[in-house]
Amino acid sequence: MHHYPDARSVVRDLVPDEPVMLNRPHAAARAARFFAQKFPGTTMYAVKANPSPDLVQLLWDNGIRTYDVASIAEVRMVRSLLPQATLCFMHPVKTAGAIREAYHQHGVRTFSLDTLEELEKIVAATSAADGTPAEDLNLLVRLRVSSEHSELSLASKFGCDLADSAPLLQATRQHCDALGICFHVGSQAMTPFAYVQALDRVRAAIVQASVTVDIIDVGGGFPSAYPGMTPPPLEDYFAIIHRHFESLPISYNAELWAEPGRALSAEYSSVIVRVEKRRGEELYINDGAYGALFDAAHVDWRFPVRALEDDLTQPLADFAFYGPTCDDADYMKGPFDLPADIQAGDYIEIGMLGAYGAAMKTGFNGFGAAEAVVVTDEPMASLYTGELKVAQTNNVVSLR
Repeated sequence: MHHYPDARSVVRDLVPDEPVMLNRPHAAARAARFFAQKFPGTTMYAVKANPSPDLVQLLWDNGIRTYDVASIAEVRMVRSLLPQATLCFMHPVKTAGAIREAYHQHGVRTFSLDTLEELEKIVAATSAADGTPAEDLNLLVRLRVSSEHSELSLASKFGCDLADSAPLLQATRQHCDALGICFHVGSQAMTPFAYVQALDRVRAAIVQASVTVDIIDVGGGFPSAYPGMTPPPLEDYFAIIHRHFESLPISYNAELWAEPGRALSAEYSSVIVRVEKRRGEELYINDGAYGALFDAAHVDWRFPVRALEDDLTQPLADFAFYGPTCDDADYMKGPFDLPADIQAGDYIEIGMLGAYGAAMKTGFNGFGAAEAVVVTDEPMASLYTGELKVAQTNNVVSLR
């Protein structure tokens, strides 16, 4: 893979017709070390955020030893790459075949669930050929919690309601070596208070069920920085989570886990695109909704942008993007702030695409090809360099 100092040098050398993914291994390594050293428990990488083998290996090399795998394909990939890694199958709805293969062939011992039916499926699929049930399972019951403090809700698809949690926790306790409770506050949680609310619900579930709990998994939701979204320092999230974890009625040696995806991978990648046409304040570019900019189209996510030309002199203006396919849905309203004199043929770097963006690219309509190179400059925004200015708001809890 070629190495360059920055996006401008890539454009000068390649003059690319297709998008170019820019990877920053140093940024992902820094994020991994930050979590490995500062989160007060076990950090597991949510592989779905970006399943690039290069990134998965990079995180391992910088202290991440546990991986949240949500499909049998992710189980196979991570196990083949990292034979010593701990894999946790954290999708609450799995096929019996996937559970069986994960347990018997790949050494997976940790599974999540949110129904009695899934519990029965896990017990059956992990049993020995003679029907003897497994005695080494870590089973985590996923509890539904609020996503009100997050930019993207994850409160509707998975999770057991608090009112139904007691019998499920009691039944699960009978079939596992270690019982856990997990939850997900939603993607891009903009205040640590999101975890306070969730852990209060965990407390209520434990009290109602009167069971011994060995693992508390606070899931993902740890944020990155985007235009209009500058979260508090991650240390504030860690401190509040640890304080409330310590006060839970759990076993004396209970473990605290987390599943960051975005926070570990967002700063890893950006993409260079070319403007193919300008129509007023709309720019037609060569990547879009069916490529790395899925979130920009489908959930109106704003990514940082910068023009890569040296001859643009006008002030910034608001632009929308159209992607390269023939589909009208290939539209990203932004706004994306770029020089007002930008024109067809100019190049743009779109940042913070290491989480989900790089993983969502498709070949729809014949588009999707993208060369990948390494650049050594800093990402457009970072929570790990100490340079971000945090805007204080009423719902931000600061421990500093």
